[in-house]
Amino acid sequence: MTQSFNTTSSMGRLTLNMLLSFAQFEREVTGERIRDKIAASKAKGMWMGGRPPLGYEVRDRKLEIVEVEAQTVRHIFDRYAKLGSVLELGEELAAAGITAKRHVSAAGNVTGGGQLGRGALYHLLQNRLYRGEISHKGVIYPGQHEAIIDEILWDKVQALLAENRVERAVRSDAAAPSLLAGLLRDEDGIALTPTHANKKGRRYRYYVSHDLITVRKNATHDDAGGGQKRRRSRARRIPATDLEAIVEGRITDLFADASTIDTIVAPRARDVEERRGLVARSSDCAHHWSSLSPTEKIANLHRLLQGIVVTSDTVHITIRVDAILAMLRGDADRQRDDDGETLTLSVPATLQRVGMEMRHLIDAPQAHQSRKPDHSLLRLIARAQRFRDLILQGDGNSITELARLSSITPSYFTRIVRLSFLAPEITAAILDGRQPLELSALKLSLANLPRDWSEQRRELGFG
Repeated sequence: MTQSFNTTSSMGRLTLNMLLSFAQFEREVTGERIRDKIAASKAKGMWMGGRPPLGYEVRDRKLEIVEVEAQTVRHIFDRYAKLGSVLELGEELAAAGITAKRHVSAAGNVTGGGQLGRGALYHLLQNRLYRGEISHKGVIYPGQHEAIIDEILWDKVQALLAENRVERAVRSDAAAPSLLAGLLRDEDGIALTPTHANKKGRRYRYYVSHDLITVRKNATHDDAGGGQKRRRSRARRIPATDLEAIVEGRITDLFADASTIDTIVAPRARDVEERRGLVARSSDCAHHWSSLSPTEKIANLHRLLQGIVVTSDTVHITIRVDAILAMLRGDADRQRDDDGETLTLSVPATLQRVGMEMRHLIDAPQAHQSRKPDHSLLRLIARAQRFRDLILQGDGNSITELARLSSITPSYFTRIVRLSFLAPEITAAILDGRQPLELSALKLSLANLPRDWSEQRRELGFG
């Protein structure tokens, strides 16, 4: 701070850079020690500071129950369990004059005390502090403070919140509900969130890694170094229809596989007659799956699936075995068992970049079967046919004249018209949406295609 450096000389710059490097090293070491201390303390169930939530106050660095506020918290949980709607709950609390916790700082500044909004209520209803627990980076530890909410009421509220999340995703005005919302994660455990984009009146749905759409407040503190960069580099952006086709196709294949279903139900069936009936019902489920409404599909998927993990080359689908049996028996209201036996189905699926677009697609047999034609490729093929017709009907006009009449350059006209002489198998595949995933409109328009059809197929990745 007091010493001056002559940064015009190489020695002065070296000295300054060395001191700055050691200062940064000390800063990072201090941060690591603080984070390790917080993690160790929370593992012991200790309260590590911050504003205490409604129902608690801090005494001697420990959370103590404030009984008057605790009664309000119990009332909020109980009313939500009966109403099943955060919106109605908020209106009822506002009418009753129940407000958020009021905080007074050491300097006398007052915050809080206002009306409980929807976001605050969602946070309150999912705050594990009320169960006497401490959460740290997704890991739950027993806390040193007393619980306000008992286990039965807590589980009821969490189940209702989860059920309402599914209902919101499939509400009647949803144009294209996301069937796998809340079930997807990547290999790093990062959730994949439904999102969409609109282009020229068309709606494109995706499942996107949470890191790509949310900037985490503590990212710089949680990942000093390259960890955060590594996670972001593996972030996914997957078209929803491809991924949903893979999952639905694999599940229907499972239900259609009589031998596998028989292996699952045999030790659990009451008798031989029920065993045969369950296997027959499984085949019916596979046959009628495509005719189910989005609401029915989502309800079945959330009962059946414990989770889906998407890696760079595989989709891992984990299914609850007890849910299969309950679905075949028609026992839809049975409480699911997250700790029960599971079955993991792995589908080879390669994530690939397409053309110049920074997005990922899934290449798998199920995706090919349901994939829609690429409109960019269809427009390109149609344009090539139109340019060829101009040549055939052009009364001897040159390429330059035809290009000028079409308001394009002669080089572009020449490059596109060549596509009218593609191999018939290639054109048919593009029309049906069966082309290789890496074949984009840009790649096709820039390709220097040979005249031989077999060479064309090889050049464009048709095998």
